[in-house]
Amino acid sequence: MNQPIPFNSPDHPSPTNNQRPINPNMKTTIKDNVLHIEIPLHTPRPSASGKTLTVASTNGNQPTEVKINGLPVFVGLNAYIKPER
Repeated sequence: MNQPIPFNSPDHPSPTNNQRPINPNMKTTIKDNVLHIEIPLHTPRPSASGKTLTVASTNGNQPTEVKINGLPVFVGLNAYIKPER
């Protein structure tokens, strides 16, 4: 059976590294040893390659308020749709 991962409570976030601020549009929490990510959707727009249309993105790896073993968890997320042809 998996042991819960130690983390700092999202109710009492600690500052992350000074190099990258936490994305205020992304909310992350851990509940029952599961990472939950909430990020707002946007109007579909072309991805960098132009092959897909992104509908949500962190725009690269971003630190979160969630910590494991005292270190911030980073998330890189791209949600997309394939354009109709």
